[in-house]
Amino acid sequence: MAEPTIMQVQLLTPDEVVDACDTVARHILASRFHPGMIVAVARGGFMPARFLCDFLNLGTLCSIRVQHYEAGASKGEEARVTIPLATDIRGARVLVVDDVNDSGDTLRAARAYLEPLGPAELRTAVLHEKLVTTCPADFSAGEVRKWRWILYPWAMVEDIAQFIREMVPAPQDAAETLRRLQTCYGLVLTRVQLTRVVYFGGLPHSLLPAT
Repeated sequence: MAEPTIMQVQLLTPDEVVDACDTVARHILASRFHPGMIVAVARGGFMPARFLCDFLNLGTLCSIRVQHYEAGASKGEEARVTIPLATDIRGARVLVVDDVNDSGDTLRAARAYLEPLGPAELRTAVLHEKLVTTCPADFSAGEVRKWRWILYPWAMVEDIAQFIREMVPAPQDAAETLRRLQTCYGLVLTRVQLTRVVYFGGLPHSLLPAT
């Protein structure tokens, strides 16, 4: 009997991430909002924020951590800031950056924390925004109209390793692992990608592709 699809996952390439950052930067410039600094939402916002610093010619990048989702799309408790901002943003024009806006809880928590700190302006930007969000970002590269889990390159090992750990029964070798990832999640991995996930994800070495 064929295994059911558990969740549709879209693994983005680094080039697709750069293109999305380019689109967001162009939207920001077209809006005539001129941020003076970026606050990245850790951890997913780090790489998009760095690209946006480059595209928008910004030298000030700091961060907060908002914890909500755990590895592998497991939803944790209510979103909240767990690592505070380490700089003064009073009077600053602040752009808050994350990778994806799903429920809206993360951006809402970030806004609730940052607004009382006195920025002159505060806007939010994400690479991808889902239609189910209850707190839309000010800028995004586009809407995700058909829900799927967006998997970014910086979370590949963590999330896919969790998908594999949750497989019941556990896969026995690389071929079975690749097949079940494709069947259950729509993920087509190369042998190099699977090797990376197994090696750095702490999975049994029996799942490593043969050399």
